[in-house]
Amino acid sequence: MQDNEYITAAPDKEGKQPEDLKPEKKPKLKADKHIWGLYIALCIISIIELYSASSREVASSAMGVYGPIVRHCSMLFVGLILMLALQRIHYKWFIPLIPLFAIASALMMVYVMFFGDIINGARRSFSLFGVMIQPAEFLKLSAAMVIALVMSRNQMLRGVKTKGVVICAVTVIIFGGLLFNQGLTNTILLMSISLSMMLIGGVQWKKFGVVLLAYGIIAVGALWLKMEKAEERADKLKAGIEVEQMDGSRHETVKTDRSGTWQARIDRFLGDSIPKYDKPITADNRQEMYAYMAQANGGLLGVFPGNSREAARLPLAFSDYIYSIIIEDMGFIGGMFVLILYLWLLARAGAIASRCSRAFPAMLVIGMAVMIVFQALFHMAIVTGVFPVSGQPLPLISKGGSSILITSIAFGVMLSVSRFAVRSGKKQEIKQEMNTLPEGVRADNPTQL
Repeated sequence: MQDNEYITAAPDKEGKQPEDLKPEKKPKLKADKHIWGLYIALCIISIIELYSASSREVASSAMGVYGPIVRHCSMLFVGLILMLALQRIHYKWFIPLIPLFAIASALMMVYVMFFGDIINGARRSFSLFGVMIQPAEFLKLSAAMVIALVMSRNQMLRGVKTKGVVICAVTVIIFGGLLFNQGLTNTILLMSISLSMMLIGGVQWKKFGVVLLAYGIIAVGALWLKMEKAEERADKLKAGIEVEQMDGSRHETVKTDRSGTWQARIDRFLGDSIPKYDKPITADNRQEMYAYMAQANGGLLGVFPGNSREAARLPLAFSDYIYSIIIEDMGFIGGMFVLILYLWLLARAGAIASRCSRAFPAMLVIGMAVMIVFQALFHMAIVTGVFPVSGQPLPLISKGGSSILITSIAFGVMLSVSRFAVRSGKKQEIKQEMNTLPEGVRADNPTQL
C-alpha cells in the first residue's frame, strides 16, 4: 500500500464514506543500510589497526598499553554521536548553516596561519578544550558543502550557469590558498573534489576546461614561487644565515618554512632512478622506506593484527602511514578489502544521488562521498609510492580527532539525505519535497539518468 493512500471502506447507500476514515500511517523513514554498514566496518578496522600501529605511542604513554586506543575510541564515540544526531535532521536545515560553517572554517584557518601550534614544521592546529583542532579538515568539508549548494542554486536546462561555476572556482582558489602553506596535497585534493563535483553536477565541457586551465595556471605559479623561495633559503643557508622563526608562545626557535622539504620530496620522487629496494635508509626517506618494508612483509595474507614488525620504528604509523600497517597485518587481500570499502561508499552515494529528485541532496551526498574517498585514495597513493610523500590521514581509520569528527559529520549528512530525500519518483511526494525547500534550491537533479 502506498504512503499517501487511505484505508478503503465500502460506502453506504448514499455513497458517503465512513466518518472514521483515517489515513494510513506512513512507514518510518530509515537511513541507508549500506552507508551504516560501511561506517561500522571502518570503525572496527580503525580500532584494530590503530592498536596494532601504536607501538611508539604505547612506549611513551602515561596511561600504559591501552592509553592510545582509549583516546581513539573516545573520539570515535564522539563522532558516532555527531553522526546519529545529523542523520535524524532533515537535510534542508543544513542550507543556512553551510555559509556559516565555511566562514568559520576559513577564520580558523587564518588564525592557525599566524598563531597555530607547529606540527612537523608547519602551523597546522590549535587546542580547544584540550582537543587538537586542524582547520584544514574543516575547510575541505565546507568546500564540498559550498560547491553542492552553489551548484544546486545555479542549475539550468543544459548545464550550470556561469555565475555558479565562477563562485565555485573562486571559493576553491581561496580555500586552496589558505591550505597551500600546510601542504601541496591538501590543495590538490581540494581541487580534485571540486572538479569531480562539477563534472557530476553537469558543468558544460567548455566551462569545465576554463576552470581546469585556471587551476593549472594558479598551481604552476604558486609552485614556481615556492621553489624560488626554497632556492633563496638554500642560498642563505650556504652563506651561513639561519632562516628561523621565533615562536613567542614557546620561547624556542622553530622552522616553519617547508618549501625546502617540498622541493626535496618532489625531486626525490621525480628525479631518482634508483630502485626503492636498492636505496639506503636515510633521515630523509626513512618514513617511506619503512612503509615499503611493512607492505612487503605483509605479503598476500599478512602477519595478523598485532604482529607488525615495522610499526615500532615507522614514524606516524598510526596516522599518515596506517595503510602500510594494514597491509602488513592483513596482507594484499586486506589492503584491497579496505580500498573496496571506500569505493563501495562512493558507488552507494552515487546510487542514492541518481535517485534523488532535487539537485541539492544529490550534490550534497556526492560531495561528502567524494571528499572521503578522494582523501582515502590520496593516502593510499602516498603510502604505496604512487604520489610523493605527504601527510594525509586515512578517513575514520587514522588517529586524529579532527579527521574523525569531520568524516563522521560527512557520514551523518549522507545518511540524512538517504533518509529524507525523495527517491520514489511519485509526483505528489516530489511536489511536497519542493515546497519544503527554499526556492533557490528546487532545481531538478542533474545526475538522474
